[in-house]
Amino acid sequence: MSDHPQLSIETRDRLIAEACAARSRAYAPYSRFTVGAALLADDGRVYTGVNIENASYGMTVCAERNAIGTMVNEGGQRVVALAVCTANGVTPCGACRQVLSEFAPDDNDVPVWIVDGQGYVRETTLAALLPDDFGARHLRRG
Repeated sequence: MSDHPQLSIETRDRLIAEACAARSRAYAPYSRFTVGAALLADDGRVYTGVNIENASYGMTVCAERNAIGTMVNEGGQRVVALAVCTANGVTPCGACRQVLSEFAPDDNDVPVWIVDGQGYVRETTLAALLPDDFGARHLRRG
């Protein structure tokens, strides 16, 4: 069940389904660790992303950052909610948490649903995943 007041169970379920569907398209020939992400943006659209590995591991791009890139490229500006699907239900890495925070409201009150390969869903928030974050508001003058 979604505890976020503005989001319906249907929205949560759609994001989870799209994240898990995206996961099947991930490019992970080295680790075989596939990740799919789906985010709801402020424009009402859902953007997906997958992890794309590279033989030079440092060049690998995570699913969450790919979804953010697609959102920005297509005109979305803020993340409203996010679902991430992996085999074992891990949370976004630190780099993805920071990038997500860049596109979240100042309070980071963005629901995040973490889904594993068996369909178990854990709900958290970006604020819980990235406490005491650093963001644009810290750079504002005046």
